[in-house]
Amino acid sequence: MRAAVLHETGQEKLEVLDDIETAGFGPGKVKIRVRATGLCHSDLSAMNGVLPQPAPFVPGHEGAGEIIDVGDGVTGHSEGDRVLLCWLPACGVCPACKRGQTQLCLAGFMNAGTPNFKRPGGDVFGFAGTGTFAEEVVVDAGCAVPIPDDVPFDIAALIGCGVTTGLGAAINTADVAAGSSVAVIGCGGVGISAIQGARLKGAAQIVAVDPVASRRESALKFGATEAVSPEELADAKQRVTAGEGFDYVFEVVGKSATARTAYETTRRGGTMCVVGAGAMDDQLQFNMFELFFDEKRILPSMYGGGDVLTSYERAIALWRAGRIDLEGLITHRVRLAEVNEALDQMRTGVSLRTCIEI
Repeated sequence: MRAAVLHETGQEKLEVLDDIETAGFGPGKVKIRVRATGLCHSDLSAMNGVLPQPAPFVPGHEGAGEIIDVGDGVTGHSEGDRVLLCWLPACGVCPACKRGQTQLCLAGFMNAGTPNFKRPGGDVFGFAGTGTFAEEVVVDAGCAVPIPDDVPFDIAALIGCGVTTGLGAAINTADVAAGSSVAVIGCGGVGISAIQGARLKGAAQIVAVDPVASRRESALKFGATEAVSPEELADAKQRVTAGEGFDYVFEVVGKSATARTAYETTRRGGTMCVVGAGAMDDQLQFNMFELFFDEKRILPSMYGGGDVLTSYERAIALWRAGRIDLEGLITHRVRLAEVNEALDQMRTGVSLRTCIEI
């Protein structure tokens, strides 16, 4: 079968190979024919080494498709089922799951060090234990979440990561208050989803911040009340909040510099929500006096900060009702053979989400 492979961390291009085989199928597993997958910035971060991931590997973790084989002991799944891929499934028995913080379950991360694929040259891993830039993938049954027949594969793929992450940051983690002021720094697919979440919660002002003009224009269509470049953020803070700072600021870039800007743009007593996935060696500094004196809440948001299965169902319900726009997030479409075009689109910022049709 075909898959897009990164041979060494740090390489900028993927090689689409046709000598890949899935690995690890057996009890408790399902094999999925991938139909659509989104390119998430985390895939780029894994490719350049910001996020730890053994190589060689197949990127992709935001996918959907059909089950084509079911391992022994699997219940609740059948061949032909339409599913989305959950890259962080809950085990249900660890301390985090028992506390109701299923998004903090580490069971899924245990799969990241196990090869998902093989080829004549040796083992190949799948990013985040999945690897959806491939025609087929084998995952734990818990990673395959059934989707209704009326949800297209491309929409389901987005719900599997970016939409759930962004919506959840606003709805679950920050719990944006009606009538509040919001700023969102970084307006790719996740940032736009955070904007939609803030709009759903009733925010009065939503300022989108992004260096790319096309993304700023898109943000206005998805619910931002205004959109500015990073250089214009200080002026927006003065105009919108009389210099006090925003009630909620979402950092959706994953860098200490933008996180520091987010903190300084948050009002005293307000909430800074960290959504972007950054590098382990990128340090963010605060002094002890400002932490005490400003009483700003710093809330990291992992995968939307809530039960992902509930979040999937909520996203589908909101999409069906026309309360959120998911089709509009897909600005580009490519085939698997054109995957490097998708990478360029994300690097330059011209895309919100590129759907790779497989």
